[in-house]
Amino acid sequence: MAEAPLPAIRSLPSWLLGRAAARGRALVADALAAEGMKMWHHVVLSAVRDLAPVAQADLGRSVGLDPKDLVGVLNDLQSAGHVVRAPDPRDRRKNAVSLTEEGARLLLRCENAASAANDELLAPLSPAERDRFMGLLIRISGTDG
Repeated sequence: MAEAPLPAIRSLPSWLLGRAAARGRALVADALAAEGMKMWHHVVLSAVRDLAPVAQADLGRSVGLDPKDLVGVLNDLQSAGHVVRAPDPRDRRKNAVSLTEEGARLLLRCENAASAANDELLAPLSPAERDRFMGLLIRISGTDG
């Protein structure tokens, strides 16, 4: 079934950005699925690599994931041998999460897959247009880049 025209809506930058974001998420999700991964698992693995050893609570805050959801993701990652949880050396009452060697290898494959998916998303743009587009996205997203 074809989508209704809705030209007033479809001309809004917010609508177009939402459509582009949905396409990008779908491309990345498919690429990660080929590695047996889900989006949140990839996000958490990446954060663990960047922050490790990181207290579980700090990890959840850094990625904006509800503590209950984080526990499920960490359980999956630990069961698969991608992360380990051990007492935090700075505070033995807390768990600290670290990446295993297998987790680091998986993360590299996931980063390559996500990069290829983003290349596919931006394929209609020239390299100069990509650079400009990324700069504009950073400006309007309210992030520092």
